[in-house]
Amino acid sequence: MAGLQNVVVVVGERFSPFEFSIACEVFGIDRTEDGVPPFDFAVCSVTGGPLRSDQGFTLTADHGLDRLASADLVIVAPSKAVRGPGSDELDAALRAALARGATVASFCSAAFTLARSGLLDGVRATTHYRYAAELAAQFPAVDVVPDVLYVEATVVTDGVAGTIATSAGTAAGIDLCLHLVRKHLGSAVATAIARRMVVPPHRDGGQAQFVEAPVRPCADESLGRALVWATRNLGTDIDVATWARTAAMSPRTFARRFRAETGVTPHRWLLEQRVGAARLLLEDGDESVDEVARRCGFGSAAMLRQHFLKLVGTTPTAYRRTFRGSRVPDAARVLVPVGA
Repeated sequence: MAGLQNVVVVVGERFSPFEFSIACEVFGIDRTEDGVPPFDFAVCSVTGGPLRSDQGFTLTADHGLDRLASADLVIVAPSKAVRGPGSDELDAALRAALARGATVASFCSAAFTLARSGLLDGVRATTHYRYAAELAAQFPAVDVVPDVLYVEATVVTDGVAGTIATSAGTAAGIDLCLHLVRKHLGSAVATAIARRMVVPPHRDGGQAQFVEAPVRPCADESLGRALVWATRNLGTDIDVATWARTAAMSPRTFARRFRAETGVTPHRWLLEQRVGAARLLLEDGDESVDEVARRCGFGSAAMLRQHFLKLVGTTPTAYRRTFRGSRVPDAARVLVPVGA
């Protein structure tokens, strides 16, 4: 797939309104005034409709499955009636889209639809954590990854590489969509869309679906100022003692309050911020990997590679190669403070 311009969402009987609306929100709204390229977006179904939701309303899709033949991205939204009349036709349309190099994606329990079509055989995939065990039991050929937000896999058919992408429950579909936008159109476009949606511009697919002690917004004003200070000085040597002084705390109190407020240690938070800054520079900048490492406080390319591989799952060079394709308009670019 050369780009991400033609997008369709497939909806079925007893569909889930929230996940369906994710595709509409990310790809179905004209945001060209924000520097976002226009999408050719369509809603498709096997039967046309009206299709019922469990929330008391119906919808009618404007397009049938023939619309999938030209799509760059096919999103299957979850529905409780995942199998029914036209299932074989849907399976064939999804397989054909993948075979010509498109991306076929599912939100939440729609992974079962892809699994029943055979598209997930031998493929890493995820779904809502409540359904992961059931998916693995019903489809043992699927490599179910139960504790991530989303996962991608490349599938080669007759020499043509297509992509299967699956997401966990509910809001993880937003994360997957923004990831696909970042991959094909760059981080600035994804950030522009996220800003309009008032959601975080990026969460790693490997992030856990839920944690026992969730990370919470920082409520302590002095600690909040310390976090802002750190993001503006990522390229410098930040030790806990110096950092604690910016919050007018002792190192011990700072570490305790930091963990209580953010859910992670100061070291972990700083590492994630530095890797995040490195990602932006690798996506949109022209600096060498050595320079990216210096600006983000890693000191050396080897150290950046070590932490980048651990947190992102790939090397900085490979990451840059993946996200290097499309340059976005200046209007969509976002300046992020990175230590000089």
